Amino acid sequence: MKKNLTNINEGLHLPFRIRVSFKKLISEYEQHANSSNPLLADRANKILEVKEQFPILTEGFEEVQVLKDNKSAIKEILEDTFTTVLTKNEIKAATVPFQSLVFNKSKRFKNILKTAGEDFELKIFNVSDDEKYIMACLIILMSHYQVNIDYSRPLFYNIPDENNIMRSYRILYNADYMEMIPTEEAKNLSQEDIRLLLDNFDDIDLWKEKFPPNSYIASGIVISNMFDLTADQSISTLKSNLLIQDKPNQASNDHMIDEFEQIFRSLFKLPELRVGFTLYNEDENMFEAVPIPGVNSYILMDKDSLSCDNSLCNNSYDQLVEKKKYFSISDLERELKNKPENSTFQNLVDSGYKSAVFAPITDKHQVLAILEIISPEAYDLHSVNANKLDNVMPFLLSEVLRSKKAEENHIGAFIQKEFTSIHPSVSWKFEQEAKRYLREESQGHDPDIKDIVFEDVYPLYGQIDIRHSSAARNNAIRKDLKAQLQLLLEIFAETKREEGLPIYDEILFRLEYFSQQIQKEYRTDSEETISDFFEEEIHPHLDHIQNLTSKLEAMVVNYQLSTNQEEGVYHFRKDYDHSVRIINNEMATIIDNKQLEAQQMFPHMFERYKTDGVEHNMFIGASISQSRKFSLIYLQNLRLWQLQTMCEMENAFYQLQSELPIRLEVASLILVHSSPLSIRFRLDEHKFDVDGTYNAKYEVIKKRLDKAFIKSTQERITQAGKITIVYSNKKDENEYKRYLQLLHAKNLVSNNIELLEVEPLQGVSGLKALRADVLYNTTEATDRLYKLEELKKL
Repeated sequence: MKKNLTNINEGLHLPFRIRVSFKKLISEYEQHANSSNPLLADRANKILEVKEQFPILTEGFEEVQVLKDNKSAIKEILEDTFTTVLTKNEIKAATVPFQSLVFNKSKRFKNILKTAGEDFELKIFNVSDDEKYIMACLIILMSHYQVNIDYSRPLFYNIPDENNIMRSYRILYNADYMEMIPTEEAKNLSQEDIRLLLDNFDDIDLWKEKFPPNSYIASGIVISNMFDLTADQSISTLKSNLLIQDKPNQASNDHMIDEFEQIFRSLFKLPELRVGFTLYNEDENMFEAVPIPGVNSYILMDKDSLSCDNSLCNNSYDQLVEKKKYFSISDLERELKNKPENSTFQNLVDSGYKSAVFAPITDKHQVLAILEIISPEAYDLHSVNANKLDNVMPFLLSEVLRSKKAEENHIGAFIQKEFTSIHPSVSWKFEQEAKRYLREESQGHDPDIKDIVFEDVYPLYGQIDIRHSSAARNNAIRKDLKAQLQLLLEIFAETKREEGLPIYDEILFRLEYFSQQIQKEYRTDSEETISDFFEEEIHPHLDHIQNLTSKLEAMVVNYQLSTNQEEGVYHFRKDYDHSVRIINNEMATIIDNKQLEAQQMFPHMFERYKTDGVEHNMFIGASISQSRKFSLIYLQNLRLWQLQTMCEMENAFYQLQSELPIRLEVASLILVHSSPLSIRFRLDEHKFDVDGTYNAKYEVIKKRLDKAFIKSTQERITQAGKITIVYSNKKDENEYKRYLQLLHAKNLVSNNIELLEVEPLQGVSGLKALRADVLYNTTEATDRLYKLEELKKL
């Protein structure tokens, strides 16, 4: 109650004035005075005697002093409503609407207020003055106008207990003994007025217009029953705080953590309780610190991460991680004597904590984090009160999932910015580096990005290359230029006939010269030279020419429709580009889909590029896999998989031939490298490169190999219809011979295996090659398989 309150309406701004009256309650006893039940009648008559002795109690009053002066009489009138046998159990009082004034309090409520202290001021904490006003108007609508409104706004008192922990009490009002009496200032509302109010809940000015201040008298009393809902309110507050979190700054973050601990202190009724969090990395079986300043981890203390084996005993690990159940220690000092090797228990005891509860936050049988609750007193926390967390954990899970998703997005954005797109098989290492970088950055440091290196990995390289692609492209360009020159020759010949100017002879001469030149010989600079000639010396004249005659206008328009502004005539080149695109898309789709299967055998890094054909790099080794143990059997398996997949891609290409606008051929090549090497991610280029001078020879071989010849010949080692395997030692030769024998048994290659020597490349000699004919299936209903040369003869 407010100190020195003299009038009940003091400090209130409502559509009614409050008048305390027991008239409506006493009217109930008037009905019972002549009851056949002698006990009921006797009790009713005693109350009516009090009424006669204290008429002011039914007439009504606003002065607080009247309550004090008539305390005994009021107690007797309310005796049936406030049962004596329940006074130590119920939290109950008589009151009036929206005022902190309470009287005739139950013993339990008196004790609660006494514990709160003399300076404590009781007030409803979750309703603003405007909300009170509108709620008061709703009471009038429901009681005086009989409008059926389903509106229930929970009201609460917050009262500190003996430990100064704030307890939340839900207030339930019984207003059966209140009545609303309109004054002369009250407005008579129409149905349209009521509809308007119901559609404008937040318009306080409208409500005050329809219900002017003090236009009604609220006469009577309210019986207030209160219930301790601290646990429920703590959970609700926790949920609200989690939902409204934004990316915090340091100040708001500290405030959030303090509020978080206060919530759990209220829930457990422990004023010294502390709360911490630790993330669990299942892939590495590690505990990791939450990368938010101020969030403590009592498992890790001052460490950023720690192996679960080094932080938990077998029993606690089994409970938390395996069984996913709460783990409580009621007496840490006693537990430490039994398990002196446990570093977590030792750290907690050294820090002054004597009891603890650890709770796993799980999603779909996966532990995501550990909630840590600790206290400086033994037996404050134990397996019984740990169950209070049952209603809290779902909200914490939602927040952890949200935080995890935000962290993944943050890490993903960091990786995308600093490293570009990364293959999933190696993304874990980039995630580790991103976590380290962001953690150090959040701690105020200025970290450097460390190199991402995978050591001792075995490379596998393959390509299915479009043969003679440069010649095919140049031929398409030559045909397009020839067609464009022919159109211009026709235009300028007609123009010469119309105007007869000598300059047109000079232009026709040069057009004819270029036409004959590209027919005889197409050089690398031919396209650029002729295109510049068109742009600088031909096209500027076309506006003039098309205005000479209607025939020339039609010829110029036809020329413009037949040419592309950037590329001139684009017909044969379009067919070539479309053919390459079809081949690349189909080949890339096949190997991408096959890769998903290969990754299940053993994780390895995979890169695929589209050029004039499709090439790929793969790297496999112990450093690539985060958790699985590497064996050379996985390397051999991947080599066989690569060879078989490329044979299948060859067959898919053959089936694709009928869809190509231009007939093209492909040749397949595999490069075998028997020694492990290291690859390093280049931040400046956003890609992996082979690391080291010696290993760099591998890249040189890759770039030159498809153009290499068989030693002492002019024959390329790669040929259409054949798959070529380049290697450097006998062991690799024998290994791939075995694979080719298997693929022959599976009708993928012929049994004609060529053994070739490769001409020396720049700084590299001694390379050899195996070459085998690929067997193709036709679309005809036959079991026969064909070599490419046989198919050409069909």
